[in-house]
Amino acid sequence: MDLGLEGKRAAVAAASRGLGFAVAAALAAEGARVAICGRDRGRIEAAAERIGPTAEPVVADVSTPEGAERFVAEARRRLGGVDILVTNAGGPPPGTFESTPLEAYRPALDLNLLSVVAMCRAAVPEMRARRFGRVVAITSLAVRQPYPDLILSNTARAGVTGFLKTLAREVAADGVTVNSLQPGSHATERLLELGGSPDEIAAGIEAGTIGRPEDFGAVAAFLCSEQARFITGAAIPVDGGEYAGLL
Repeated sequence: MDLGLEGKRAAVAAASRGLGFAVAAALAAEGARVAICGRDRGRIEAAAERIGPTAEPVVADVSTPEGAERFVAEARRRLGGVDILVTNAGGPPPGTFESTPLEAYRPALDLNLLSVVAMCRAAVPEMRARRFGRVVAITSLAVRQPYPDLILSNTARAGVTGFLKTLAREVAADGVTVNSLQPGSHATERLLELGGSPDEIAAGIEAGTIGRPEDFGAVAAFLCSEQARFITGAAIPVDGGEYAGLL
């Protein structure tokens, strides 16, 4: 299926590895030009080389709203505009209500909520003026089913989901779609950092396996396609059946 992404310009945040990299690679495979960012120059340049000649490496830190906004501005400069925005960032440290001090919430909100707001503010007005745009946010299954010991992530990602739903309704008539993907357990470095073996994690997933990043990237690429123009305001689990709720 031709997704209609040939020549589209995509800014993909935090894409030196993991799900961000998988999304950028999937978009590039469909003919999009991609600007990808990471904090480490060597790592992001290596990622761009793996993706191919249509990838532009940008050294940027999206853990603050200011850094997130600068990334979009540099992506626009490199690509000549931004048709697709994929927001992404690492997760904040683990912790419970009891173990997490109040001052830890602000950087977590900067990382997983306000950075998304900043990237959207930097990219969406141009999309609306052009009457085409795609915003895909990588959040977490924790929005539907909060994870134990991840109170900061659970809080911030739930907040950004509310923001994205509101934005989607405001810009729908302008040809801009806004959706989020809620990954469950995928074979990424983040999964290993949080502990637990892949086999143990897979035992709790109905599909019997953890997800492949490239499959997640393919779902994101579809949401950016021409064919997905009537999907907006959606928060879609990509989890192998891990989430058991009806809604």
